[in-house]
Amino acid sequence: MKNAILKRAVINALATAVYVIVIASFLFYAPKFFGPDRGDSVLVPIVMLLLLVFSAAFTGSLIFGQPVLWYLDGKKGESLSLIIYTLGVFLVITILALLALYFVV
Repeated sequence: MKNAILKRAVINALATAVYVIVIASFLFYAPKFFGPDRGDSVLVPIVMLLLLVFSAAFTGSLIFGQPVLWYLDGKKGESLSLIIYTLGVFLVITILALLALYFVV
């Protein structure tokens, strides 16, 4: 069971990291794609807030969705293990990204 929890944690953390990479890449390349003169519209902050709310909900469901379901099913130990492993794997991914930023860029 512990291997299944760790596998699920790695999948959840990697899916979250991939989502963050996609959104960050979009935000980085959007001015080049849409043109720099599109920033004077009220739609820009609206889209940013919509993206923020969607991202919070999406990544929240990736990280906390399965643990909450397991907790509600009475699997409190497995739920806690999954959330700790998921956050641990995500922390390792974050540290690797910071190291890449420091040493590569």
